[in-house]
Amino acid sequence: MKIIILGAGQVGASVAANLAHEANDITVIDSDLKKLQDLQDRLDLRTVHGHASHPEILAQAGADDADMIIAVTNSDEINMVACQVAYTVFHTPTKIARVRAVGYLNNALLFSPEAFPVDMIISPEQLITDYILRLIEYPGALQVLDFAGGKVQLVGLRAYYGGPLVGNDLRELRKHMPNVETRVAAIFRRGKPILPEGNTKIEADDEVFFVAAKNNIRAVMGELRRLDKPYKRVVIAGGGNIGVRLARTLERDYQVKLIDHNAARTEQVAKELDKTVVLLGDAADGDLLLEENIEHTDVFCAVTNDDEANILSSMLAKRLGARKVMALINRAAYVDLVESGIIDIAISPQQVTIGTLLAHIRRGDIAAVHSLRRGAAEAIEAVAHGDARTSKVVGRAIQDIKLPAGATIGAVVRGNDVVIAHHDTVIQAEDHIILFLVDKRRIGEVERLFQVGVTFL
Repeated sequence: MKIIILGAGQVGASVAANLAHEANDITVIDSDLKKLQDLQDRLDLRTVHGHASHPEILAQAGADDADMIIAVTNSDEINMVACQVAYTVFHTPTKIARVRAVGYLNNALLFSPEAFPVDMIISPEQLITDYILRLIEYPGALQVLDFAGGKVQLVGLRAYYGGPLVGNDLRELRKHMPNVETRVAAIFRRGKPILPEGNTKIEADDEVFFVAAKNNIRAVMGELRRLDKPYKRVVIAGGGNIGVRLARTLERDYQVKLIDHNAARTEQVAKELDKTVVLLGDAADGDLLLEENIEHTDVFCAVTNDDEANILSSMLAKRLGARKVMALINRAAYVDLVESGIIDIAISPQQVTIGTLLAHIRRGDIAAVHSLRRGAAEAIEAVAHGDARTSKVVGRAIQDIKLPAGATIGAVVRGNDVVIAHHDTVIQAEDHIILFLVDKRRIGEVERLFQVGVTFL
């Protein structure tokens, strides 16, 4: 696929890295020569220096025969105009734009062929907000991902001593919970993947990913660790777009405090929010945190635009007694570093965002893609089309489907029904299939598996 990425910032560079490793023809446009040079030193791609929305620059990048434009510069306006130019001048089939301003996002009339012809809008701030909300909804989870419109969820958590299933075979799960259908999709032990079998023993500190219908999630979590008490008190560090969105959503059901160091911003945020207590100060000020009873805080969430500030304030909050701390971290090198230490969850905006993009880039009918374990693995929702003659999956039992090594099918969503996958489950046309792939380099094999033959009409 020939793809032009506009913007070599953190999101653009992350998208380029993911796509370049999958044999796509990638060109990146940016006005910053150093960023382009850094990308070219690391990845097999072309770069073009210039303004991303200018027709002559897009032509230089090969927009005449590009399959897709992904506009992820730091300017909403440049992204929107670039999509307009790609549509009008170059007739580019697929146009994706990052749009952050709420005023644009709330006006659906703006995004149509008659206005700005954007096929898909990405709002990283909203995606990150939704991601954090799911983590708060399920205390103890490391990752919570929605599939099939929320009917199925895939949850990652760390197994602890005291969990009923820890030290036992996986097949015991059915005996413990005879009325709950679930499937362990993958286990990571000391950083390495283990394909789960019936006789696989869960060990303390294993990172376990399981699939279940949404209403069964907490019951399954209770088998792997002692269930944490529901969260009540949340402190948010940062009054930017993410912090305000998060506070606005949480304040209906939680006691929320928001800290920001900018006096004008805190005054504005206080007017926008109803129940949230807005505080002017430094979130890395220990005296302020103690004054605000940080030791009784269930979740401390640092979402400023400064990685170092997020890391330091989260570490301090944890040391002072906060029950769970999360930090938004842009630099990929920092994510692994901090998550192995005092910070409970490091949130990478790139990894949260990339899945939404990948669902539109994958071949075959891929409805959703979620990046797992900092991009090493993927969870995929694929739709089966065709019939037994034209499809490699329809009409076949799971045990007869030639899945690539390291891939497992966790669940099948059939209309409104959730079917947890077993070896004899037969795939039907239009089923939504939830797969877990521990080695994302095999993604091409999964895509080909879900492509229908040329005879399918």
